Amino acid sequence: MDIKEQYGELSAHYPELTDRVAVVTGGAKGIGLGIGLRLAREGMRLVIGDIDGESLASTAAALGDLGATVLAFHGDLSQSEAIEALFEQTGEQFGGVDLLVNNAANLDRFRFLDTHEETLERQLATNVRGPYLCSLQAAKMMKAQGSGNIVHISSVGGLRAHWRGFPYDVTKGALDAMTRAMAIDLAEYNVRVNAIGPGAIRTRRSLPDDNPVTQEMAGRIPLRRFGLVSEIGSVVAFLASSEASYMTGQVLYVDGGITAQLSPPGQKL
Repeated sequence: MDIKEQYGELSAHYPELTDRVAVVTGGAKGIGLGIGLRLAREGMRLVIGDIDGESLASTAAALGDLGATVLAFHGDLSQSEAIEALFEQTGEQFGGVDLLVNNAANLDRFRFLDTHEETLERQLATNVRGPYLCSLQAAKMMKAQGSGNIVHISSVGGLRAHWRGFPYDVTKGALDAMTRAMAIDLAEYNVRVNAIGPGAIRTRRSLPDDNPVTQEMAGRIPLRRFGLVSEIGSVVAFLASSEASYMTGQVLYVDGGITAQLSPPGQKL
């Protein structure tokens, strides 16, 4: 894997993040990998958790080649035992955590009438219960050290529904509400909690730019293109930095303008 070729060169902007510890769940590929790369460029020490062991090993090796200090954790972060082990290992190796990025998610989408109870339970376990339990473990460490940042990776679907987006959108709406509630409760400990709502982001799973489906989808976005994982990583780094020190309880949409528009370009009401 050539990470530099896939995601581009990024320079550090926030020297206060150097040597700080970041835990990124779902960090082996896609948006999580883009976040990990940016935080590595900031000089942060990384804990990457993922259920995909093969991608995790490859990503950890590639980030290590860039000079990053990386702890790779293989496990299902919808399970409390795995989450406890993740933070136990983080504490043992790094002594604490300064930034938690809850990125791991179940992306399956269904129509409401096609959603079975088991499907909903799986989504809630990964998209809501997992971030809650990870945040609980991280917040205890952050309270003890007197500072910290938690960033949830939500979705535009937490604000405006996708067609055939149930129950994914339900879980992202819950994550947005959890962001605000956590921010209020943790403010007294100097722990800030924010969320990012990505729109259409280009990953390895995306179709090529010249694919008609891709072109049609991009044409519906005000900026006329898909976002890059590096653009999500940049917002995470900003939220973790001192330049965002007065921000908490916010959901920032990095979506090319999707949530701002009433109808797609070229269409009239």
